[in-house]
Amino acid sequence: MSDFLTGIAFFLIIEGLVYALAPSVLRRMAQMLPQIPENQLRTSGLVAVALGVLMVWFIRGV
Repeated sequence: MSDFLTGIAFFLIIEGLVYALAPSVLRRMAQMLPQIPENQLRTSGLVAVALGVLMVWFIRGV
């Protein structure tokens, strides 16, 4: 459970940094989002999940 909460904390830190350091970039990205096809968004999300799982697997396996 501790690892899960640490992961959530890191997510909040990174998300907060994006909002704090580059709010205009985030706004432009949000405006572009409706123009990106749904399949491309889904594929990007699945790739990100797979990379995250692989990273955790390799880190914990060492």
